[in-house]
Amino acid sequence: MKNWKKNSWRKYPVKHIPEYPNKKELDTVLDKLGTFPPLVFAGETRHLKSQLADVVDGNAFLLQGGDCAESFAEFNPDNIRDTFKVILQMSLVLTYSASLPVIKLGRIAGQFAKPRSAPTEKKGDIELPSYLGDNVNGIDFNEKARKHDPKRLFRAYSQSASTLNLLRAFSHGGFADLKKVHLWNLGYIKKSPQAKKFSELEDKIADALSFMDACGINSEFNRRLKTVNFWTSHEALHLPFEESMTRVDSTTGENHATSAHFVWIGDRTRQLEGGHVEYCRGIENPIGIKCGPTSKPEEIVKICNLINPKNEKGKITLISRFGHDSVGKFLPKLIRGIKKEGVNVIWSCDPMHGNTIQSTTGYKTRRFNSVLKEVKDVFAVHQSEGTYAGGLHIEMTGQNVTECTGGAKNIQDQDLSSRYHTHCDPRLNADQALELAFLISDEIKKNSSYSKNADRAAS
Repeated sequence: MKNWKKNSWRKYPVKHIPEYPNKKELDTVLDKLGTFPPLVFAGETRHLKSQLADVVDGNAFLLQGGDCAESFAEFNPDNIRDTFKVILQMSLVLTYSASLPVIKLGRIAGQFAKPRSAPTEKKGDIELPSYLGDNVNGIDFNEKARKHDPKRLFRAYSQSASTLNLLRAFSHGGFADLKKVHLWNLGYIKKSPQAKKFSELEDKIADALSFMDACGINSEFNRRLKTVNFWTSHEALHLPFEESMTRVDSTTGENHATSAHFVWIGDRTRQLEGGHVEYCRGIENPIGIKCGPTSKPEEIVKICNLINPKNEKGKITLISRFGHDSVGKFLPKLIRGIKKEGVNVIWSCDPMHGNTIQSTTGYKTRRFNSVLKEVKDVFAVHQSEGTYAGGLHIEMTGQNVTECTGGAKNIQDQDLSSRYHTHCDPRLNADQALELAFLISDEIKKNSSYSKNADRAAS
């Protein structure tokens, strides 16, 4: 790391970095942000990394979920609470079914900037800069809104800090107490096909807690029964902002991105000689790397070795996103390439980004069955290859939106306009997210058992 500095990424080619018309104003904003308190702390980052090491060994599961892109307009404590509730519900289903601890990682408190396929957007005769996320410009299609405004970074920082404050209160203030599991249900989910299943699970947990209480084991004496660790993540896309939020840990001298506990490199920005990889190789945070159909196994190995030269467990998460009909074509080659080099990684599945389509009504959407098929195919491939599918990465919300079609309530193309609120890509609503958890819980259990048996046989 002797040749690395928090700004050394500037010497490398970079993609999807916004161009600001007033560079002096941008520098002023970044200098000011550099004096602000960190959003997360080095000790938290190290704790998360140690938990992720358990996933590598097949002893835990990673659940990562939240908004495609957070917005200023939808910033509301109820929305934060409801997303937190759904992730708690999903993790409870997966923990109970697979008998594994679930690491809860939100796409929240900083997931603003988005890469776009084109720098401009055209409507009729008017062409304007593309919407790049609320921390860069506005979604309204007019010249004022689409201007790249560095002062938006202040509002993004403030919203992230407020979101983190509320999440910490929920996580450690008693809201996550298993005795209050019945409070995690959202109003509209109570009328869904998943309500009965979750109610049955609540009853089983209540019986187990009653037995433990009779044995003297309860939340009054064991805080792990009433608190959870909830971590934050986002794509490390806006490198000027990430640079301003990079801090040196006074206890170790290590560099940490203090904008989130976990950051990832996108499928469009993982160039080996690019600025995003250069930045991420110098920070101690756990790093995700998105892998798509264009991923070459030898390239991914080189990126892993560059970012994680010590081959530390828990440092690297490979997040595959191939599409429901392409998993068998691409994933086995990637797994074999990583296994051959002995690289320690978490294998996570993103079944969202490879399954985005245009609906008959003109809305961008994802079909629930395609999402489910990709997850199941990923688990099947890992079982076949003798590796452990250790994570799920989804775009979801606690709101009762109609953005993805299908699921138990069978949302149709014509229903999408009813409650289509996303600022970018379509998200699973809470009902669909919980349904997905129930449908894949058996797959996780089978894959976990397979992985552990394979490890025993190898030793």
